[in-house]
Amino acid sequence: MNILAYLIPISLILGGLGLAFFVWTVRTNQYDDPEGDARRILRDDYDDHPKP
Repeated sequence: MNILAYLIPISLILGGLGLAFFVWTVRTNQYDDPEGDARRILRDDYDDHPKP
């Protein structure tokens, strides 16, 4: 039972860090991509022979 005194605060700190990094990515617009990969892969105007 003594180990829970260490594991609970460690898990809360790690969860808080994960939440903080998620909020940071949302605020810095990491998820905003109007021309996303889902639509980009379906387009026909891709370049077969890109320049080197």
